[in-house]
Amino acid sequence: MQFNNKSISELMGTKQKLFFLIVISLLINNTYCQNQKDSTKSEQVDYLKFSLITGITLGGIAAGHLIQYSLWWNGERSKFHFNWHQDWVHDLGSDKFGHFYFSYLVTDVYSQAFEWSGFDKQKSLIYACSLSLLYQTYVEIIDGFTANLGFSWGDFSADLLGAGYPLLQQKVPILKNFNLKISFEKSLSFKHHTHRVIFDDYESTYDWLSINVKNLLPTSMQKYYPSFINLAIGHSVKNLIFGKPYHELYIGIDWNLEGLPGDFWLWKLLKRNLNYYHFPAPTIRIYPDVVWFGFKF
Repeated sequence: MQFNNKSISELMGTKQKLFFLIVISLLINNTYCQNQKDSTKSEQVDYLKFSLITGITLGGIAAGHLIQYSLWWNGERSKFHFNWHQDWVHDLGSDKFGHFYFSYLVTDVYSQAFEWSGFDKQKSLIYACSLSLLYQTYVEIIDGFTANLGFSWGDFSADLLGAGYPLLQQKVPILKNFNLKISFEKSLSFKHHTHRVIFDDYESTYDWLSINVKNLLPTSMQKYYPSFINLAIGHSVKNLIFGKPYHELYIGIDWNLEGLPGDFWLWKLLKRNLNYYHFPAPTIRIYPDVVWFGFKF
């Protein structure tokens, strides 16, 4: 199977559209319906809804395989092997957050989807976690049979931790105040067309830990702190292609959109969907030097 540059570019565009279509479609369906459910109602699975989720998932997996084959898996095949040398050298290890974030996102989204179809919260989390980890493990195994890649224990560990994090948050409620977000800003290398899409450029990618400060304050102080302002700790890498690579660390504000007032179902839907992304906010770069950004992407 061969793809020319045009078809690869089109597939990458399809990858983005498909990913966001799945995420948004599932959230639209489950968030509104879940809010209407009686929380005391016993488990009663709606197999029509479950079939819909299954169909979307199988289609997404098939499309994902085709896209990854065209981009990474169509090279020389090899015996199964591990990628020890490049595991933490590649992109200064920044790809590990991407693995963690994607697995976390899949678990979080699918747990809601399973709840929408009628499974109870605990089963939904377990099924979603298993689905997320199984898919990422499948990807790593195929990598293991690709000569220029190899099975990455670092990637797999990040997949495992990311897939299990929503389940851990359920078991340890204080962790619900620590959530992951991502943002993008075009890097110099991306502007020089080193990558077809911004998702593949780690210099353009910013990883964020959003901390819900309000919930961590003493009860007597919580009423004085705005619920829509979180603390953000960020990370990125630079000069991966041009120059000497280095890490960047940031601290700033994150907008907790779910803390904004308003309970209309469509507004709640938008807040929930958009809260996976870190929007521009006042930020300070604290490493390798100190720089103030009025609004940093």
